Amino acid sequence: MTGQTTTIRLIDILDAAAITAHLVRDVDAFSPWEPEQLRSFYTVAGQVERIEQLLATCRNGTNWPGVVLADGVVAGQITVSNILRQPFLRKASVGYWIGSVFQGQGHASRAVALVLKVMVDELGLHRAEASTRIENLASQKALRRNGFRPYGLAHENIFLEGGWQDSIMWERILGS
Repeated sequence: MTGQTTTIRLIDILDAAAITAHLVRDVDAFSPWEPEQLRSFYTVAGQVERIEQLLATCRNGTNWPGVVLADGVVAGQITVSNILRQPFLRKASVGYWIGSVFQGQGHASRAVALVLKVMVDELGLHRAEASTRIENLASQKALRRNGFRPYGLAHENIFLEGGWQDSIMWERILGS
């Protein structure tokens, strides 16, 4: 579908059912990119608990957990994590996923652009970082469209699909 509007907002407990539906439907599609989870992760109750934890980290200033909306419908999630606001480090990491029924429509690229604005305007950050598996070309495309540049390779960086996987590290200086 073209012409859909992409927005982001802070995640809410009421998003648990929609997020659960995406995660259950896309468990196999996400397995190359996401760590293995407990069964409870794929339940509404498990997502309510996870969202409560995310909102607690938001209140303490270490994360900004958001949802990606396509014409007002929850299409995925975007999170600013590991926020550092020390005098010489004003940075955070960006992570995101889009449900399969909304993929290929530009939502990831637009959501990343929107979260970069949040990082500057609301969080006062200077640097954005991200990581992708080498094979995740779609995610790399969304990052490149938003001015991220690869700056290194992290060997055996994340445990996925039963083994340690390498990641490409990405950076973007904000405000430039």
